[in-house]
Parts: sequence; structure tokens; C-alpha cells
Amino acid sequence: MAGLSVTVVDEAPGRGASWAAAGMLAPVTEVHYGERPLLGLNLAAAARWPSFAVEVEEASGRPVGYTPVGTLAVARDADDNAALEDLYRFQLRCGLEVERLRSRECRQLEPGLHPSVRGGVLAAGDHQVDNRALVEALLVACGRAGVRLVAGRVAELAGDGDRVTGVVLTGGEGLAAGTVVLAAGCWSGGVGGVPAEALPPVRPVKGQLLYLRGPAAQPLCSRNVRGLEVYVVPRGDGRVVVGATVEEQGYDTTVTAGAVHDLLRGALELLPDVAELEVLETVVGLRPGSPDNAPMLGPAGPEGLVVATGHYRNGILLTPVTADAVAELLATGRVPELIAPFAPERFAATGRTGAGAETGTWAGRPATRARDSGAPTGRVAQGGMDGSALSTEGRGAP
Repeated sequence: MAGLSVTVVDEAPGRGASWAAAGMLAPVTEVHYGERPLLGLNLAAAARWPSFAVEVEEASGRPVGYTPVGTLAVARDADDNAALEDLYRFQLRCGLEVERLRSRECRQLEPGLHPSVRGGVLAAGDHQVDNRALVEALLVACGRAGVRLVAGRVAELAGDGDRVTGVVLTGGEGLAAGTVVLAAGCWSGGVGGVPAEALPPVRPVKGQLLYLRGPAAQPLCSRNVRGLEVYVVPRGDGRVVVGATVEEQGYDTTVTAGAVHDLLRGALELLPDVAELEVLETVVGLRPGSPDNAPMLGPAGPEGLVVATGHYRNGILLTPVTADAVAELLATGRVPELIAPFAPERFAATGRTGAGAETGTWAGRPATRARDSGAPTGRVAQGGMDGSALSTEGRGAP
């Protein structure tokens, strides 16, 4: 940490959006119309992941489950196949490495696919990580590095004139800091003491997903498999993640029967053997959404305040570049070029709508759509200009 002291404030470290995610690292399959700037950041993050995983494992002594398995997107019927062809053409225009496959080729890669699958697109560069193993390893690494963890919530920022000097917790305790990193997920916009013009316009986007389990020796599939409405992410220990809904329901975290039904139905239509798996867990989380679906990274408002939030469906993917960029900013005072397009102030200049808010879908269906996200957990604040920093980290979901 280059001699810098770091304090993280969180009432349940690692149990927010990052815990509820699926761990897909899928910049190619997750590309959407109107999000070209975000694609560049996502690709940079994907390229950083192999070395980042090694760094975290060496620092913690624990595995993070990083696996370069690829993603196979498949079409269930002719309509899906037409939509998948449209996505494939868009991916090619973006210069992405994808391979169009016939139905037989898809089943050769994944024998467990439904016989009616009409075709697919293979994105070999999409990978995955066990997000829960990741956050646990990050917590160990932080402890070994001397990061102070404070269990609690931040009520408001403390300041002196036009400068932030620390935070005040809900219990009244004050913590001084040369720099405060606001990384409270979908709650980032509700922290007190932040000037109105500097409040990040984040909102909660509810996501429900399922954890299933089968025999590790007989995996359901060997790579990420996704359709129009669901994704299936296999773990090496037999667990399978099925997700995820996208719901504008405020801060509601209720598990609904309809969502469980839709997720299971969608997964069964892709991989019929899902019917034989054990249901381990239903999960609900709150993604930190932004007006243009891209994160807010960099200085905001008064001196001494840095924002790192709004990662929406790409939180786990963007963890390494967020960590690197914020660390460089705090250590040097310079905003890295990579995150410059994602400055929090871009919304103040555009009426808080940002640029490129269109998300796009394969076929425009409003049903369950595959999404993976979560605000980065762990190494988000690495110091301040005076040698200290404080990160306020909130709880969110997939």
C-alpha cells in the first residue's frame, strides 16, 4: 500500500452486491448497443483479470476460482437465432472475437444442451471467477496488508470548508481521513454531507438468482451457457449459478416464486439436466445502477472526495481496473486515462442522463435478462495525498 493507511467501513464486508453476483467476466457476451465506451473499459478489465487473480491468491493464500472457460450463447428457437445473429454482427462490428456455431457444433461443445437448440455464438475470451471465494480472499489480503476494517455504516461526510476530512458513523463516531472513497453501492447517493451536485445518481436494481448443486464429477456444462433470458455458470465443485432477474423494485429484497419459476424454466430450456440438481440457495441483491449503465469513477465535488460506484452488471468484472485506477489516483493525484470518460461529473453536464443510456437486448423481450454485477469489494481505496484514506463500502447485489 506504498506506506498509506486504509480504513474500510462496512457493516458486513463482502456480503453485498459482490456476494450475490454470479462471477461472470463476460465483456464480449455482455456488450450492448449504445455502450461502446464501457466496452473498452470492460475489455481492459478482462485483460487484467489473470494477473489480478494471481496477485490476490498470493496476497491471501486462498484460491479465487478464476477460470478461462469461455461463454456459449445459444438460441432456443428461430426467433432467438435471428436475435443472436444480430448480436453476432454487432460484436463483429465492435472488433470482438466471436465464433458463430450451428446447433450440432453447440452440442458438441456442450452435450447437455437441449436438442432443440438452433445455434450459438462462442466467446472464448469470456471467463468466470468464484465471486464468493474472491471477496473472502480479498478480506484476508486486506487484513494481511494492514487494512483496518470498521463494522458500521457511514451517516455523513465530515468537512472543513471545501474539503472532506473524514466521515461520521451512524453511532456518532468520527473517523478522520485525507481522502474518502465513496463506494457504497446503490446506497452511495444517500450518504449525508455530500453536496447535491456531487451526489452520484445511483439506484438499486434488484436481481434474483439461484444456486444449484450436482455431482462435481459430472458437471452440468463445462463453460458459461446463456440464453436470451438466463445464464448458467458452472463451478468446479458441482455448484451451478442460474441468474438473473433485472427488476426496478427499489430496495426490495424479497425472493419471489415467479422469479424462481422463470429462472428454472429458462435454465431447463437450455440444459434439461437442471431438473436433477439440488436447490441450494435463492439469492437477492441490489445492483448499483447508473443513468448510462457505466460506473462513476474519480474525484467528485469537494476536495478529498473520490467516487467509485454505479458498476451495475459489471462490478466483479471491473474490480481490477477500479482498484488500480483508484489506487493510482489516491497515490499520485492524477486521474488515469482509462477512467477519465467515467468521471462522476458527466451527469451534472448532461442533466444526469449521461451518454449512451440505451441497453439493447437480443430480441427486445422484457422478461428476465442475464446480468452480472456488484460493486467491487476490497481493494478500492489505497491511500490519500497525505498518506491516509478511508473507503465507505455499501451493500448491494447481483
